[in-house]
Amino acid sequence: MRTTVLAFAALAMALGIAPVSAADTDPALLTKATALMEKDFQSRGIAKVERLKQDDVMSLCTQYRGALPADVAKRVQAEQMATIKFPADGKYMGDWKNGDKIAQSGRGATWSDKPDTVNGGGCYNCHRVSGTELSYGTIGPSLYQFGKLRGGPTEANMKYVYGKLYNSQAYVPCSNMPRFGYHGVLTEAQIKDLVALLLDPESIVNQ
Repeated sequence: MRTTVLAFAALAMALGIAPVSAADTDPALLTKATALMEKDFQSRGIAKVERLKQDDVMSLCTQYRGALPADVAKRVQAEQMATIKFPADGKYMGDWKNGDKIAQSGRGATWSDKPDTVNGGGCYNCHRVSGTELSYGTIGPSLYQFGKLRGGPTEANMKYVYGKLYNSQAYVPCSNMPRFGYHGVLTEAQIKDLVALLLDPESIVNQ
């Protein structure tokens, strides 16, 4: 994620290291920066320090500072698209009211949460979702009236939204958006409910 890239850049500045191009990133420097983070971040509760370890995609995003070469981006998208497990029943939409509860919830996966805590999506942390919400994040684009603007719950739209929620890297490499399904943060049913929140004409998103 870009946060990792920024953390690496901040550490480099703190260590007095001159900025370098993505192609010249020093693996030894990255190793040193990672070691510093692992020293400061300790496992606590269900939040384990292993979360700092990057998979291949995140390593590439760090290496190229979020700007992958076209050929690498194409390969990453194809590999990540192959990880998406679309619903076996062929149904992509659940209950938008449940979806709103998931979008509103930021609970789950933190050191203070119990292992059986139901994870939320925390969508309002990054997006405007409804027209009545007083506070929302702006890291991601506004999703207000998303379904109305996209043409409603067509097969293509439902599959796209489901896939994007499951693994955003399949659509936008180095996206800041969490890979909710890929990392098991949200269940299939929860993702379906969020698809409904965004695409159901009756949803508060589309009013």
